[in-house]
Amino acid sequence: MNDKNGLLVHPKAVEPQTIVLSILVSIFSAIICMQIISKLGFTPNTSIIGAMIAMSIARIPLKGLQSFRSLDRQNLVQTMTSAAGFGAANCTLLAVAIFFAYGDLSLAIPMLIGSGLATLIGMHMVYQCYDSELYPASASWPPGVATATAIVAGDEGGKKGKHLLWGIILGIIGSSKYIAIKAIGLKGLPMAGVGIAFFANPVAMIALAAGLLLRGYFPQISFLFAPIAKLFGSELPTNLGATYIPHGFMIGAGLISLIQAIATIVKGTRRSPAVGKTVETKEAAGYTVTPKQLNKALVTHVGLFAVGALLMAIISGILGEMSVGKIIIWVIWCTFSAAVAPILVGLSAMHSGWFPGFAVSIIFVSLGLFMGFPPQALILLTGYVASTGPCFADMGYDLKTGWIIRGRGENKDYELAGRKQQMISELMGGVIAVIVTAALMNMHFKLGMIPPVSKVFAATIQAGAQPEILRQMFISAIFGAALQAVGGAKRSIGILFATGLLINNPIYGIGLLVALLIRWPLEKKYKGELEIWGGGFVAGDGIYGFIDALIRLAA
Repeated sequence: MNDKNGLLVHPKAVEPQTIVLSILVSIFSAIICMQIISKLGFTPNTSIIGAMIAMSIARIPLKGLQSFRSLDRQNLVQTMTSAAGFGAANCTLLAVAIFFAYGDLSLAIPMLIGSGLATLIGMHMVYQCYDSELYPASASWPPGVATATAIVAGDEGGKKGKHLLWGIILGIIGSSKYIAIKAIGLKGLPMAGVGIAFFANPVAMIALAAGLLLRGYFPQISFLFAPIAKLFGSELPTNLGATYIPHGFMIGAGLISLIQAIATIVKGTRRSPAVGKTVETKEAAGYTVTPKQLNKALVTHVGLFAVGALLMAIISGILGEMSVGKIIIWVIWCTFSAAVAPILVGLSAMHSGWFPGFAVSIIFVSLGLFMGFPPQALILLTGYVASTGPCFADMGYDLKTGWIIRGRGENKDYELAGRKQQMISELMGGVIAVIVTAALMNMHFKLGMIPPVSKVFAATIQAGAQPEILRQMFISAIFGAALQAVGGAKRSIGILFATGLLINNPIYGIGLLVALLIRWPLEKKYKGELEIWGGGFVAGDGIYGFIDALIRLAA
């Protein structure tokens, strides 16, 4: 829209019609993503879902809703939606659940506060660094490009919104345990797994399915692994869930993933100037964030991470557990880890579209074990560091979406104004994530619904004092590292195979494979439609899972 002087004015994130819809959709996004990460170990891209909802509402023939025809306003809705979803699942719930997996919830609230602070600081950090030499707007940011494409395409008609709505309805119906498939004795279908398989990397989904099936049916096929167990002088387990083999597999894959991320960063950094000159010369000609502003932003946020770490230490009471020297080392290491983690995660996300948040965090907690910190201090450090990267990457994607919608930086003033409004939406989404997690985390814990990665973090900390656990994880880490190395960074088959091993739900594995078989002959002609239907299935499964969880909790 234009002001009285004819200048473009970007919609405000706090306008009544924008903020009300954004908050409502963001709350559902947080709830859904908490469900999904507990079931599948990772979260879908909720940016597109938020954008599709805004697009659908814009088509309702009511005067008060016509403002959502604005692509910029749709961008604000999807920004808050993805921030709340990613923040609740990958940051706050994941962090607090480490204490649950460890068997001690006495510091759950301090962890939630620390995780929330780290999440918000990480969001603000990428806002101040975006479109600098370190994080140019003209770089890839693949998910951001995908969301922008969906929003622009949606502006041409409401067909995609209808597909999304029907996908949500079918997701709810298919997930219902009250719909029995008597032929195979199954109640409810793995709709989230089916939906994700429609738009995720197929090789990665096969790896996830393989892990799910191996974990679920290991007792029947365990004899096939007897030679491997004998080679390492170990007894053959009959139940993978009773061992630390899945955790070790994830650690090995995570370590290799970090190495791959660093290689991607180095390669992308060397290549980015050439990309800017040959592909998007006009956009790359000048950055909106100068080197001086970038350095100031980095120093400022290192200070903010230090304040957050110290505040978390004070309210948790861990200061009384360590000597003065140990406390100083803990604060320094926590600050360093929290500052470096989002930088590495963000660079990898910018170049490849993957954010190795777990891989980076596991390195810092593993090194922390050798520093002799007590378990509770280590868990606080782990949750704090793990909360810095995911929303850093997520906001980078959202800023890329806005950058494309706003004209790829042609109008600098309008670009900066829009970026500021996205920052406000993102921070509000982060606050919503903390509130929703605080309200629902006890329900998740009572039902045993926690992110698989939280178990890995807790097991890593426990292994510091238990040689046998460490031995199991070390041996299995070799195989996890090998698989991740073979698959490469973009597919992350080692990470996803390990995720499958941590989840005891083989039906999801079957659902993934069936969905991939459906996708294969249809993808070339109906790829866009499949992605929207898939997003609807994921959302419907999450909504049903939340309602069903409330019913089970009340009972």
